[in-house]
Amino acid sequence: MSDTPFGFGLPPEEPEDGDNGKKKGGQGGSQGPADPFGFGGGSGGADNPFAALFGGMGGPGGEMNPGDLGAAFQKLGQMLSYEGGPVNWDMAKDIARQTVAQGAEDGSKDASLSPGERSAVEEAVRLADLWLDGVTSLPSGSGSVVAWSRAEWVEETLPVWKDLVNPLAERVGAAMGDVLPGEMQAMAGPLLGMMRSMGGAMFGTQIGQALGVLAGEVVGSTDIGLPLGPAGKAALLPGNIATFGEGLGVPEEEVRLYLALREAAHQRLFAHVPWLRSHLFGAVEGYARGIKVDTTKLEDVVGQIDPQHPEELQSALQQGMFQPEDTPEQKAALARLETALALVEGWVDAVVHAAAKPHLPSADRLRETLRRRRASGGPAEQTFSTLIGLQLRPRRLRDASRLWASLTDARGLEGRDGLWEHPDMLPTAADLDDPDGFVHHEQPDFSELDKMLGEAASGGKPDLDKPARENDGPDETPGESKGDGDK
Repeated sequence: MSDTPFGFGLPPEEPEDGDNGKKKGGQGGSQGPADPFGFGGGSGGADNPFAALFGGMGGPGGEMNPGDLGAAFQKLGQMLSYEGGPVNWDMAKDIARQTVAQGAEDGSKDASLSPGERSAVEEAVRLADLWLDGVTSLPSGSGSVVAWSRAEWVEETLPVWKDLVNPLAERVGAAMGDVLPGEMQAMAGPLLGMMRSMGGAMFGTQIGQALGVLAGEVVGSTDIGLPLGPAGKAALLPGNIATFGEGLGVPEEEVRLYLALREAAHQRLFAHVPWLRSHLFGAVEGYARGIKVDTTKLEDVVGQIDPQHPEELQSALQQGMFQPEDTPEQKAALARLETALALVEGWVDAVVHAAAKPHLPSADRLRETLRRRRASGGPAEQTFSTLIGLQLRPRRLRDASRLWASLTDARGLEGRDGLWEHPDMLPTAADLDDPDGFVHHEQPDFSELDKMLGEAASGGKPDLDKPARENDGPDETPGESKGDGDK
């Protein structure tokens, strides 16, 4: 998948841990198309909605099949008449399903699941929940357990992808529309309508391809650190789990149990920390609100483009004509999202390691395999790089895991997990740099404040019939406490 969000050019970055010196921004290497969501040029077809429609036509010798041609033009008509939101989600779903049907890059194919595979997943998650009971104070969050094929993963997670992507796509579309003066927009109404349809198709094409590729890699519903599936439904993909375990020399049962532990731990966190989902998605929306277009550059480029050579516009778009301004608001939104995801993944890593270590001989090996997968650019990094340009730094994940483990030693399970009660109690990015300092300093207690705010909101008053605290004397004045006379 692409490394630049929505066709935006991003400033060059230093290679992070595990990048093996690869360049960002799609230059060089084999990282795939250089422009997400179909705005770029290049040779092909992966990011081009027309290529998605016409690329599969013709036989081995290139001869045209009239039936295929008719179907393609029918799809083209549907695409140009699309009047939905900023993303053509019907097209995204179709392309994702087509991508899944073609098979993953490793050659593996999607297949219907057998009753035995579904039963094995249910048993693994139930056992994982039993093990987790001893290492976290958060109760089970898995109301049900399911096994998904890749196609089922696409179907089940699409509603959440809509919530995640639509704010970004809407802002990009609005930024592009703001470039034209009002009178020109009125004159070019039909053209703008067609451009919106084409834009929705471009977004839909790239998102569909991204989800199709991602479906061939993910092993559960929470691989990217977000709750993509229905609430309370733990899900694993047996086919991808088998592919994940190939070459590790670890029994498939152990691999499945370890990944079930991760899925069940994520479910506990998202089920019992009600503000966490909105916090993560709010950071994405905060980034979207800051997207702006350099209208001066756009006007200059558009004025110099030869209508006979539309590829010039694609080339200009690919080179970063829509580079967002590096505003403090966007920096804050990205930092908040990066830190929150690191804390989620770090907590899961620490809790799962504690639960797996006594039971699974290969726990250390599986943990390191997942860390290397993340460091070299796994599903989470690729997805967020495509969506918003966020690079999850492996160093942050390791730091977060060490911090949660230290909190367990210093404060116990209740003290560690209690930090999820309020977002202001969580470690910050600075705390990840100094975990010892955070572990050993006193945390504010928000329970009384929340109680007071609740009473104020409901108009309630303190319970006058409540017995006085022990040692509270009738002559005690406000602000005076026991022992003040000894000062």
